[in-house]
Amino acid sequence: MNFFKRAWQNISFKKGRSLLLVIVMTVILVFIMAGLLIRNAAVTTVNNTKQQVGASVTLSANRDQAFKKMRSSTPPTSTSKTKKPSLSMPSVSLANVKKIAALSGVANYNVSVATSANASSIDAISTSSASNNGPMGMSQSTSSGDLQITGVLNMKTLSDFKDNTNKITKGRALTSADVNTNNVVIESELAKQNDLSVGDTIKIKATTTGKKAYTLKVVGIYKASQSSSSSMGPQQSDPSNTLYTAYTLANQIKGQTNKVDSAVFTLSNPTQKTAFLKAAKKIINTKKFSLTADDSTYQALKQSMQKMESFANKIVWLVAIAGTVILALIIILMVRERRYEMGVLLSLGEKRTKIIGQLLVEMFMLLIVSLALAGIGGQFAGQALSKQVMSSVTTSTTTDSATTQPGGNGGPGGGQAPSGQPGGNRPGGQMTQGTQNKAKSIKASDLNLKINPLTLLQLGAFGFTIIAFAVLLASANILRLEPRKILIG
Repeated sequence: MNFFKRAWQNISFKKGRSLLLVIVMTVILVFIMAGLLIRNAAVTTVNNTKQQVGASVTLSANRDQAFKKMRSSTPPTSTSKTKKPSLSMPSVSLANVKKIAALSGVANYNVSVATSANASSIDAISTSSASNNGPMGMSQSTSSGDLQITGVLNMKTLSDFKDNTNKITKGRALTSADVNTNNVVIESELAKQNDLSVGDTIKIKATTTGKKAYTLKVVGIYKASQSSSSSMGPQQSDPSNTLYTAYTLANQIKGQTNKVDSAVFTLSNPTQKTAFLKAAKKIINTKKFSLTADDSTYQALKQSMQKMESFANKIVWLVAIAGTVILALIIILMVRERRYEMGVLLSLGEKRTKIIGQLLVEMFMLLIVSLALAGIGGQFAGQALSKQVMSSVTTSTTTDSATTQPGGNGGPGGGQAPSGQPGGNRPGGQMTQGTQNKAKSIKASDLNLKINPLTLLQLGAFGFTIIAFAVLLASANILRLEPRKILIG
């Protein structure tokens, strides 16, 4: 009788022991399956989501060089109080922006032109404060207009609209189709105060030389975040006075052509950031302009998924090692119980390797049953574990991201404020990526914990390896068996 048939008969006759082994192996495989599902889902999530979050690179004036130029133009021995050094920030050439946008790996790009204008046919929203003086008693007087103009190429790529800080409530957002038009998107409070709706027209006057008047058509109305007003500085206009136009119209109001304050390029693959920066720097004058890369969204996602993957790997290996030891102990006890049976087989001339092979076949038959049961229970265990792990991982990653997150006033992408000074009320910050929001958007439910043939194959390989090591550890007793002593005993 060959050992395959003996293995089947032994499993059939010893139903209690076979059931116990199936239960033990199923528990071991369920935890291994959960670990494999979480690990594979974490890797897949990073690979899939990096195409969505991408990385952003901001092209803007080099502030360090601009300050150096300002200081060098002022004689150190000058004591005149009437002459104050002025900071001149160069504008970015639109031709260079388009050249960089044509480079490989750019998913989309946006430009920003910030300026100001005075309301003509409407009333701007005025915000009064307890004091008319700024910090240290300085006056708040400014030469800028009462309306802030933000010229863009596409509003849909602005982070404030992508993360729903600002929302379009009526009409539509501006797109590249609005270039060379006088279309405008206004804030809802400004629209309410002046009884404006989509399709109406408004008139504004430029603050530059000539103070030319412009007639704008309202194509959309947006709702700004209520928290925006609380972060206003003493010299900043109410956020409701911000108008979005095409960058071409903002250039006309500002009195310039074929120039922008800053540009943001979104890369389709964050791993191409270094190659893109190298190619883009060949196009621009690096003494006047700088490229600032921000892949913090991708890095935050990658960090959280790496923690998840590391935790899953620990589960897999700890359970695999513990499972091997447990099964080895069970098989050792099983060998001691079957000493007489093995002694008879050895006395009849059966080889020790075939007896070990019989044990391996028995365990493999039970493994197939355990694989089927683990395939059902492993997914539920994986979902339960992923919720707990993702909760702690996301909390720690979000805290790290908030600590190291670039941005804020005058952050990457910041062109010039309406007054002509760099910074302002996040003029270019509108196009920065929302790292913290993106990091929070990855939830346990987003992990694709589905069983596929590859996962079952990996589980089967782990299971077979475990029973193989367990049988080999227990086979030491079989190799020492002496049939004469066993039969006499």
